[in-house]
Amino acid sequence: MNEMDLSTSTSRWVSRACGVLVCVWVGAGIASAAAGTPAENAARGLIQRVLPAHASEIEVMQIPGAEGGSDVFEVESRAGRLLLKGNTGGAISAGLGWYLTNVAHAQMSWDGDNLALPDKLPDVPQTVRIVSPYKYRAYLNYCTFNYTMSWWDKARWEREIDWMALHGVTMPLATTGQEAVWQATLRELGMSDAEIRTFLVGPAYSGWQWLTNIEAWAGPLPQSWIDSHLELGRFVLNRERELGMTPILQGFSGCVPLSFRERFPSAAIQTKVIWCEVPPGTAQLDPEDPLFAKVGRLFLQKQQDLLGPGHLYAADPFHEGEPPKEGQAYLNSVGARIYALTHEFDPEATIVMQGWTIREGIVQGIPSDRLLVLDLTGEKWKETQAFWGRPWIAGVLHNFGGRTFLGGNLPSIANNAAGLLGNPAAGRLVGIGAFPEAIEQNPVVYDLAFDVGWRRTAPDLRPWIDAFVTARYGRGLPGALSAWSRLQSSVYSQAESAPSMDSPFCAQPALKLEKASPWGSFDRNYPPGEVWEAWADLMSAGKELGAVDTFQYDLVDVARQALADLSVPLYADVVKAFRSGDRVRFAAEKARFLELAVDMDKLLATRREFLLGRWVADARAWGVSQSEKDQFEQNARLLLTLWGPPSHGAFLHDYACRQWAGLLAGFYVKRWELFFDYLGKQPAGYSEDGLYRVMDRPGDESSDFYRTLTAWEYAWCKGHEASPAQPKGDPVAVASVLLGKWRPVMLSAYPGFAWKKPPDTPRP
Repeated sequence: MNEMDLSTSTSRWVSRACGVLVCVWVGAGIASAAAGTPAENAARGLIQRVLPAHASEIEVMQIPGAEGGSDVFEVESRAGRLLLKGNTGGAISAGLGWYLTNVAHAQMSWDGDNLALPDKLPDVPQTVRIVSPYKYRAYLNYCTFNYTMSWWDKARWEREIDWMALHGVTMPLATTGQEAVWQATLRELGMSDAEIRTFLVGPAYSGWQWLTNIEAWAGPLPQSWIDSHLELGRFVLNRERELGMTPILQGFSGCVPLSFRERFPSAAIQTKVIWCEVPPGTAQLDPEDPLFAKVGRLFLQKQQDLLGPGHLYAADPFHEGEPPKEGQAYLNSVGARIYALTHEFDPEATIVMQGWTIREGIVQGIPSDRLLVLDLTGEKWKETQAFWGRPWIAGVLHNFGGRTFLGGNLPSIANNAAGLLGNPAAGRLVGIGAFPEAIEQNPVVYDLAFDVGWRRTAPDLRPWIDAFVTARYGRGLPGALSAWSRLQSSVYSQAESAPSMDSPFCAQPALKLEKASPWGSFDRNYPPGEVWEAWADLMSAGKELGAVDTFQYDLVDVARQALADLSVPLYADVVKAFRSGDRVRFAAEKARFLELAVDMDKLLATRREFLLGRWVADARAWGVSQSEKDQFEQNARLLLTLWGPPSHGAFLHDYACRQWAGLLAGFYVKRWELFFDYLGKQPAGYSEDGLYRVMDRPGDESSDFYRTLTAWEYAWCKGHEASPAQPKGDPVAVASVLLGKWRPVMLSAYPGFAWKKPPDTPRP
């Protein structure tokens, strides 16, 4: 059957199957009836939101799924109009996403948009039909709901769901509104609202409560938040369902309030080890105890009453903790009881379990066709016999905590899932997914991560990158293509899938440092000079592309990474100068180090994505009273800096280590100034040998200085110093000045680097 025949027969199917004539060919044109299927109407709504000026030029049609029910979309031009077809609203929308990238050279992105399309939509040269080889395309990590989404409103969620649909997401994690579910459940079990709101964590920490790691921290949670986010959660779920997505709702795995030990003294409730030094800990109700089924049924019913039905239930018992009893028999019982509880409530239920700390005994207690495993990194399957024969999803976990870095492992993302499709050892691979702890960074990584969901073989990265750049900027100018070629072969070809590449700016100050975040590093496993080359290449395209939103973001981010890389040798120079005993040299080196940080702050202030003030303003906007606004701001500041409370063994501080305007100048620089003042008062030969360290960084109580510094840090988290919430300055102009200013310093810092000037390419 040729493409024309396929389109005609498809049109007839829609007419017969839907019972209403939605879209039929009339000669060379298309006639549309007023009514449409829910999928078509959902896709039309997305088109109206994303491309309002062109919505009248686009027709949509629901078609049957491909063989085996696989998702499919078709894209073609007919009679001067764009026709998008797919088996769900999401599949139709994914067709639009394909068209924007590959034909219209446009892009909707977290970090700027390029949607300046011509007055007349460009034609598709020939009909395209693409079938996904994967049943599921999953998205989101519990941590994403806080490290990025803590303060999102309806408009921001609406945009994100449209982004999901354009990228073909079918299975997003959904936790918004869970606080109301827990409140309704615990009310019926006799707890007062005051007790419940004390149990619930502050709004920036909910993900870790749903992962059963913490309770109470940064709370109590105001009732206004519970009520407003129930409404928001309903909107999110309804929109996702309209577009054909199946959200992952919460299951019940036994985590209950610590107060249950007194309320139900005869129940088998274990106090879990305090997670990551964040008291007071949590309580685990043994799945073998009769109370487990009672609480679990109540929870699932309240969730359905408040948020609607769903057949995917996340349940990760003993996440990053230990079970109360040893032995496979007990773990089998845990799995069987979690499944029995959920299946009794919903006969179509499937348990969704992370591969992060998965246990074979629990897996074996659940029927093989009723468990779906999310391999967050796409690598855990190798250690588990492909999850002991259960269906699983190969994921990408690219970012921890929202750490600001440019990079990733594009070759691995492109090849991993595609290589596993034909690998018998990979077992029952049924999907791909992206599970970042934070988003709104490195958009190229996530575009590729979901693009592979529509391919059976890995894409050739060089032409793929060229197409990405052309769509991102609207034109594939030589300077831009050269910059991205350098980035692809350096920062985006790293061995690690989630490189950290910390900057000393974000580290708790010390003379002996190798990282800022607990599991980070100052190491660079690429030639840092290549990032500077990419910066200059982008500058050469600045005249033509300087007004393009996406280009501005990328220019600032590349420049930021180059300056962050430079901060590593400049920090080393500060340490060498101090240890030399030359006070004049020390003064000069520390001044240069701090000047670089301040210049980075100025650069970052030109883009909305890098503003502490915007994050804080969004947090305060949710408060309905001054005290709530202040609490939410404190949550916002804590999460990005200290995370938890002070203690002898605290180690989560600087986990997120964001390079943001306002945070650099207002927090990180001031920490270093305090430290340098302290060093200036120390006698010759001062050393940090013997200093108590936690995860290779000074502890909160390592010395009188660090006790004082810790007190200052927590005072900052409770403070309200103003930080701009709107960008300031011209990104292209500021980037140009800083390239000229710091390029000579870079050349001396990397003595083996030779500036490679391509022919006829101007350099600032």
